[in-house]
Amino acid sequence: MNTIKYNIPAISCGHCKMNIERELDEMEGVASVVVTVDDKQAAIGFEVPATVEKIETLLTEIGYPPQGS
Repeated sequence: MNTIKYNIPAISCGHCKMNIERELDEMEGVASVVVTVDDKQAAIGFEVPATVEKIETLLTEIGYPPQGS
């Protein structure tokens, strides 16, 4: 399994955390999502068919564009 961590400046509350976790949990191949509101970070565990590109695209589409990896 692959793991990627992102800084996501748009995270500001528990609602943001729930949105990100819910949307990524629905993506095929995503095994785990841990969002930390205070640090504005997300750690995502995934395997194929999920890819870094697909994860970054989804985060951007739902209003939480990631920075760094």
